Amino acid sequence: MSALTSPTFIFVLILMGIISTLIFMGIQNVPQGMEYTIERFGKYTRSLTPGFNYIIPLWETISNKVSMRERVMDIPSQDIITRDNAMVKVDGIVFYRIFEASKATYEVENVTGAIEDLTTTNIRSVMGSMDLDELLSRRDEINTRLLEVVDKATDPWGIQVLRVEIKDIRPPQDLVDSMTRQMKAERDRRASILEAEGMREAEVLNARGKKEAIVLEATGQKEAAFLEAESREREAEAEAKATMMMSEAISKGSIHAVNFFVAQEYIKALSELASADNQKVILMPLEASSVIGSVGGIGELMKEAMTQQKAAPPPPTTPTPTAIDPAE
Repeated sequence: MSALTSPTFIFVLILMGIISTLIFMGIQNVPQGMEYTIERFGKYTRSLTPGFNYIIPLWETISNKVSMRERVMDIPSQDIITRDNAMVKVDGIVFYRIFEASKATYEVENVTGAIEDLTTTNIRSVMGSMDLDELLSRRDEINTRLLEVVDKATDPWGIQVLRVEIKDIRPPQDLVDSMTRQMKAERDRRASILEAEGMREAEVLNARGKKEAIVLEATGQKEAAFLEAESREREAEAEAKATMMMSEAISKGSIHAVNFFVAQEYIKALSELASADNQKVILMPLEASSVIGSVGGIGELMKEAMTQQKAAPPPPTTPTPTAIDPAE
């Protein structure tokens, strides 16, 4: 009998094959994002992290393969009665992840079902304590409150709730129509108020402009009257001065001054009569020789004044004192 066919050799081969099989069975390659829970005779011992791991075959077994990645769960639509007795349909979504595989395996039986029921219950509790207007306008506040409650409840299960979002809030159609009419009425009211305020401001500005125009016009009339009065005063002063000079000339016996005064007033009256717009024909019941004589008198007056100016003796000059020599 050869050595290869002996019972001892065959036993060794079988034993080596069993040992190799057991060693191969104990090798566990855990992928990234996963954890395996290990039990020894039905009792949890440890968790295998991603990478190469080894367990004792026949002694240790893998009880659960847990994904440690973030998960998404849809919350089915449900009816909720608000505090003001409005019926709305609400659905949401939950983002969560498992941070401890052993608790998620042994602390709760159905992870997804437990999170769904817990979220649904808290949605009814939180949103049922609010009015419809608050539900529609405070969605961020609702999400924050739901996240705090659900995350705190799932912490003993080794689960972290990252976000809770309310996807849709659907009131009944008749309530939507009522809200639409209310919104339209409110917008119409605001538009009417804005239009009335605009008209009021326009009237105020118009009245203010008229007031300023009246004030400016009155100020202009006041200044014009003041300037006209000042002009008349100066004209009266000039006329009074001319009359005084004429009176002095008349008092000295100068008949030419009288002729000059009469001719000046006469010509002024004729000029005003000729410049009138409603006069097309001017009748002068006066002799032209009188006007010519008056003008001639003015000329004689000017000649006499020039003759008297030439004939007037020069002003006396003061003799210059001469110096006296003390030696004389």
